[in-house]
Amino acid sequence: MSTAKTQRLLDTVWRMESPRLLARLARMLGDLDSAEEVAQDAWLAALEHWPHQGTPDNPAAWLMATAQRRAIDRLRQRRLYTQRHRQLIDEQQDEAMAAQQPEHLDDIGDDLLRLVFVACHPALPADARVALTLRLLCGLSTHEIARAYLLPEPTIAQRIVRAKRLLAERQIPFEVPRRSELPQRLQSVLDVVYLVFNEGYAASSGDDWMRPGLCEEALRLGRVLAGLMPGSVPILGLLALMELQASRLRARAAADGEAVLLLDQDRSRWDWLQIARGQALLEQAQALGGSDDPYVLQAAIAACHARAREAADTDWSAIAALYARLAQAMPSPVVELNRVVAVAQAQGAAVAWTLLQGLLGDPQLQGYAPLQAVRGDLLARLGRHDEAALAFAQAAALSNNARERESLLARAAAKQ
Repeated sequence: MSTAKTQRLLDTVWRMESPRLLARLARMLGDLDSAEEVAQDAWLAALEHWPHQGTPDNPAAWLMATAQRRAIDRLRQRRLYTQRHRQLIDEQQDEAMAAQQPEHLDDIGDDLLRLVFVACHPALPADARVALTLRLLCGLSTHEIARAYLLPEPTIAQRIVRAKRLLAERQIPFEVPRRSELPQRLQSVLDVVYLVFNEGYAASSGDDWMRPGLCEEALRLGRVLAGLMPGSVPILGLLALMELQASRLRARAAADGEAVLLLDQDRSRWDWLQIARGQALLEQAQALGGSDDPYVLQAAIAACHARAREAADTDWSAIAALYARLAQAMPSPVVELNRVVAVAQAQGAAVAWTLLQGLLGDPQLQGYAPLQAVRGDLLARLGRHDEAALAFAQAAALSNNARERESLLARAAAKQ
């Protein structure tokens, strides 16, 4: 295999496996910087050996084994190998006994979730916790994180560097927090899972409309959390939201990968068993008094869509009202933009157009493709087709996702 082909394969494997690899290495070595260095060493070793020796049957396992060997070498060089080896054995034994120690959470048996909790340490600013975790442990690029926060990439990069420096300077131990410490970390952990799911559901860049693997990973983490902390309203709300949204994945793209928007989807392709799971979780969260929790409100919106077997049956008035409540619970220009879409369906384009005017000058939305897409849709419904075509073209120019860009350009062409 040529070096170029090897690098393409490695890039794919790295994107899929680096979070687990870094989680395992950070636990072994005790700090993220060393984990990153060892992981990169393993990547370079693969780039050097695979073109000559052939690609291993299991590339991910090869990388993990190589990285672990180099981590052990580094521990030996530090003259801490025996101590850390003993500690790792003790931790494994503790995991087996964790069910008898309810004050700890180390019974999760999941390196990635364990390290997410560690990286969301309260010693770090909340925004830095989430940015660091998304970058290192969930495999999202700085660009993808910046898009999620509607912030410039340099701002996110600075947050990540600052968070890593604080972890090293304060020598924060890589251990799972006690249950009494969870309230300080849980919200950041949930934010991480939520943003990973969103990137999987609507990829911010690349050639694919979605990244289902990220959705599956976020769902897995959400289910583990729900098992660890039953009765937590935010966890139930987030898991309900993800189950309901994920139920549409098969219908969101055509056979050729072309994006299929919500109102055009074949709802017979929705996963109705997954919808039932999501609705049950939503009802449980609401019964526990969580009706105004932001995740529960978003799940309630998703449930309104799920209850409509035909697009025409959607209760847009209820969705618009839920978005108004969500805007109070979680103020965000993106929430307000989604509310505009719901109002357009419930009350007409003229009413929605008035609401949209207050968002057109919002600095956070200036590079946000959906703003121009919504503007184009409203202009088209108001009969202003030339302006609509221009808005759709502007939205396409702002998008870094090839499938989204194709869809927007097609809508622009249809209005010319």
